[in-house]
Amino acid sequence: MPKTQPKNATVSELTGLHLYHAGWSNCSMRVRMTLEEKSLAWTSHHLNTRVGEHITPEYFGINPKGLVPVLVHDGVVWTESVDIIRYLDDTYPEPRLMPSDKRQQAELSDWMCLASDIHVTAIKTYIYSSRPKNASRKTLDELERYRKLQTNEELLAFHAKCSSHEGISAAERASAEQLIHDAFSKLDARLARSPWLVGERFTLADITWIPLHYTLERARFSLQDYSNVGNWAQAIAARPSFKRAVLDWFDGPGEAETVTIVPPGT
Repeated sequence: MPKTQPKNATVSELTGLHLYHAGWSNCSMRVRMTLEEKSLAWTSHHLNTRVGEHITPEYFGINPKGLVPVLVHDGVVWTESVDIIRYLDDTYPEPRLMPSDKRQQAELSDWMCLASDIHVTAIKTYIYSSRPKNASRKTLDELERYRKLQTNEELLAFHAKCSSHEGISAAERASAEQLIHDAFSKLDARLARSPWLVGERFTLADITWIPLHYTLERARFSLQDYSNVGNWAQAIAARPSFKRAVLDWFDGPGEAETVTIVPPGT
């Protein structure tokens, strides 16, 4: 659902680029990096999802899944991070982050699809299972509010499991770990042939995957066997956009805030 008609009409009045996001969300990191790579001014609506600031009728009226990020551009609402960054690249083509070659465009789409496919079953499952059990649980009040607002069955089942006494099982965690290793093995093999995931330059494919690498490392998932991935990650970490979009936001503001981000030098 990349483009949606919001039930919360207040966002239709917004002008310019507005991003609803969370500091630690890897999907939010993708969009912030794209905004920074393109030196775009944007207004931040930061949500502390750890304390349930997104579990409100107002926010579900913007994104019916209740997820971050959401981009609002001149009143038009875009959801799903991979669709948002494609939209930004199409709308603001300089510098171009999508290859012009059709074959490479297909490769980029494949990398994006793989990241999306393993988001809940692997990445989210591993990260939530790595937290202290109580930290992954919603309070009874949060869970009740969430159940009233959420209609997506996969997300309902995931958060019900995380909030249950049993939590995520050892078998589910092991399955998530294997999926992650399978994916990063593919990345490592690709990066043995080129410094970037698609073609010979930095693209949306790299922006899609670097937040997964960063959040997994923060969750103490070992990626040390993938030396090519390590070199790739170091190269991206040296980019100014990584500091401004990932490091500066990861531990993020503690409360919701609205602030306009103006690129350096403007």
